[in-house]
Amino acid sequence: MQITSKFTVAVHILICIDIFGKERRVTSDFLSGSTGVNAVIIRNVLGKLRESGIVETRQGSGGANLARPLCEITLYDVYKAVDCIDDEGLFHFHENPNADCPVGRNIHKVMDGRLRAVQTALENELKGTTLADVVADTRKIIDEE
Repeated sequence: MQITSKFTVAVHILICIDIFGKERRVTSDFLSGSTGVNAVIIRNVLGKLRESGIVETRQGSGGANLARPLCEITLYDVYKAVDCIDDEGLFHFHENPNADCPVGRNIHKVMDGRLRAVQTALENELKGTTLADVVADTRKIIDEE
């Protein structure tokens, strides 16, 4: 199971809001041009970020702003906001392993704990990285260009 591209699109959106927001309105059309993603999808992702209290959007005049300081937004917050995974978790098992097969009847015993540990490690890494970290790296790279 892959994490959907909504996660990286959401991070891209948030970086753009911080980098460009002081000099221009950051609209879904602008974000669409930067991400290369359809503006309808951008509006959907912005809606999820708004519902999670990460961004504020304005109707009519358009534009999005961060609702919280960068240092208070983790990549985990973004990951959860855009529903990158469902309630089952990151990994999904095939529906009907054969109980008559020794591998089929034991696959969950062998894999469930390992997969939970992998997901926990991923989520802990995301919790340890703030948007401030990502924006700082982005600004550094832009300045070096």
